[in-house]
Amino acid sequence: MNGIHPLDLAIIVLYLVVVLWLGYRASRAARNQEGLFLAGRKLGKLYQFLLNFGNATDANGAVSTSSLVYQQGVSGCWVGFQLIFLNPYYWFMYAWFRRSRLVTTADLFEDRLGSRRLASFYAVFQAAATIFVVIGFGNLITYKICSALVVKPAAAWNATERDSVEGFREMRTLEHEARSLSAGSTAKLAELRERDARGELRSYIPAFSPLPFYVAYTLIVGAYVVMGGMTATAMNEIIQSFLTLLFSAILIPLGMAAIGGWSQLSVRVPAEMFDLLAIDTGAQQVTGLVLIALILVSLIQINGIIGNMSIAGSARDEFAARFGGVAGNYGKRFITIMWAFCGLIALALYSGADALADPDAAWGTMSRQLLGPGLLGLMIVGVLANNMDTVAAQTLSVSALFVRNVYAHFRPGMDEAEAVVAGRWAMVITLGFGIVAALQMDSVFSALILVKTVSVPFGAVVLLMFFWRRLTVAGAWLGLVCSVGLNIVGPFALAQFPALRAHPMLTARSEDARGRLVPVYFEKVVRTDAIDPANPLKGQGRLHTELVVLKLVGVPVERMTESNRFAVRFFFDAFAPFILLMGFSLVTCPPAQARVDLFYGKMKTPVDPMPELDQAAMATTRRDPHRFDHTKLLGAGSAWEFTRWDRVDTIGFLICCGASAGIIALFWFLLRLAAGAG
Repeated sequence: MNGIHPLDLAIIVLYLVVVLWLGYRASRAARNQEGLFLAGRKLGKLYQFLLNFGNATDANGAVSTSSLVYQQGVSGCWVGFQLIFLNPYYWFMYAWFRRSRLVTTADLFEDRLGSRRLASFYAVFQAAATIFVVIGFGNLITYKICSALVVKPAAAWNATERDSVEGFREMRTLEHEARSLSAGSTAKLAELRERDARGELRSYIPAFSPLPFYVAYTLIVGAYVVMGGMTATAMNEIIQSFLTLLFSAILIPLGMAAIGGWSQLSVRVPAEMFDLLAIDTGAQQVTGLVLIALILVSLIQINGIIGNMSIAGSARDEFAARFGGVAGNYGKRFITIMWAFCGLIALALYSGADALADPDAAWGTMSRQLLGPGLLGLMIVGVLANNMDTVAAQTLSVSALFVRNVYAHFRPGMDEAEAVVAGRWAMVITLGFGIVAALQMDSVFSALILVKTVSVPFGAVVLLMFFWRRLTVAGAWLGLVCSVGLNIVGPFALAQFPALRAHPMLTARSEDARGRLVPVYFEKVVRTDAIDPANPLKGQGRLHTELVVLKLVGVPVERMTESNRFAVRFFFDAFAPFILLMGFSLVTCPPAQARVDLFYGKMKTPVDPMPELDQAAMATTRRDPHRFDHTKLLGAGSAWEFTRWDRVDTIGFLICCGASAGIIALFWFLLRLAAGAG
């Protein structure tokens, strides 16, 4: 069956049956909004750990990390691994979201600013962004892996497919002999590179097309999440966590055996590929400057993602939310180290003339080559389990936003039963649009960068809502609209204009360290005809408006290295929303004082695990919203609501800092061993 052994198929079917049974069993607990979206706020430390670990360790991370390491060396893993620096921050962030005592992140906009329309704007935009970026990205990754596991044999290729594969192999052969090419071969290599940039060359042909795969995959996810909601998702994390460890570790010993043992890793992989922080050689690698920019953007955007409230809000109390968030995300960092070594093994296996046309297929190609019957089935199940849970959690968050912050405004008298029905229909529609989104994507790296930045403007608003009393409704509106237009919508909308795609300044290309021409302002720049080198250039994909703005104000963007341009884009995306939000807020009218006082009083009131006691504590806060003002770091009169740390805050923060440093040191030590083993 196209390379699928009956044993592998049996394992896949067994897993799908278990998933559907869990959804059916959990359906009894999903009879109201808190049950459907928050598991009744009853999840303790263990379930919170599993929920956060499962959300953090999806197969997207495995594929993107191994792909980036395969392309750029170990420094590429920082795109995901840099979140280890945020773990001490998570110790506080999860407590803030649990203390807000809300159901969706959009509820914050209404609770803090008193603006239902602003809450609806957040809900609609972030729901759309989640569908077309996060869920679509999850579908794409799952297809990338599974299509690399099951490929069409050469005897079944048509003429176009054969030309695609043979053209790719010829390009790799010519690149391997680049120093001794004749003039004709050099021209041929240039033509093949243009075809490769246009996505016309492939190293393999998948046995199935994306659409049927997405439909079948989505039906399974939809069945269990629509039935069981957050409870089914949390229950499935138990299986998923075990499978994550299994599929993350299984390729390492088999891959080492395939290359001839641990000692061969340093022989087959160039030494610079082991550098955790690459020296800036002009290639798009994650250098120190890029790492700082990535950390800054991640710190901001993590506050604006839609799943924060549903995950933290499902915790029994704030300590369970804190512990689960931190421990689950530390589990992800250990798994990321495994994924990075898988990328190094892929480098050892597929380099030179054997290099892959699609780096995103590294994980799937290794799995197909190294895993036998049964193990391949476990790999497929692991990939499905990881991405199903991520897609399920995101679908739940989108559904909650729709029901509470959009549908409820048109149906103010709806009861709990109607809300649950509306939520389930919203899940079905969300998953359907996720298929459409996946069909529009191709590059894992481009999608990953979009995932990193799409929530930055909203993360900036949430941070200011948590800490700055002076944030206004008008300031939030104006700042968000401008930031979203500049950083998110503009780069894709402007790229649709033919005049801009063909503009001589915007189609500029610079030469990287390998002698390749790389685009400056567009994601891709190709010739309209790959064969004719005199044909005009045109831009494709995202237009980097950040670099265009900097160019217009006199910054020499084109003379920067590719990695520095990459970093500058992130710095721009991070700082621009704060400048706009704070600037507009300072010249507009502040919100009602009583609302602001009550919000910050609530945010300083610890969550009691007993609902009755928590309600009593909040009743006291409503009578006296200023009862915790003595804990303010900058004094009662300050507009900044930073609070003094207590014993739990301090000890937890220090433990997190030590754990982060220890994991980085372990990673560095393992890389030094690998690099010097030969």
